[in-house]
Amino acid sequence: MPLYEHVFIARQDLSNAQAEGLIEHFGSILSDNGGTLVGSEYWGVKTMAYKINKNRKGHYAYLRTDAPAPAVQEMERLMRLHDDVMRVLTIKVDQHDEGPSIQMQKRDERDRDRDRR
Repeated sequence: MPLYEHVFIARQDLSNAQAEGLIEHFGSILSDNGGTLVGSEYWGVKTMAYKINKNRKGHYAYLRTDAPAPAVQEMERLMRLHDDVMRVLTIKVDQHDEGPSIQMQKRDERDRDRDRR
């Protein structure tokens, strides 16, 4: 099956638990349609470059999936219809990278720099 990476931005007024619940919700939609959620990361609340739906910040989430195209299309359709999701980006990749994403690696490096001081 093809491999995909998805990033979505949820509204800033959600709690962290609700934002992480969206990851589980969309993962279950994918598995119901014959795909698998390989990995997921919650990147936290980040400031966006421009306002989206009158929001300056948003909850960012990252999903790695192994799913057929119809399952991905259904998940994207439901993401776009969901009131809490503002933006969705999906790309097809040849292989998933091992370990955490670049975004999480930056956070780990910052934490190590703080510990050194």
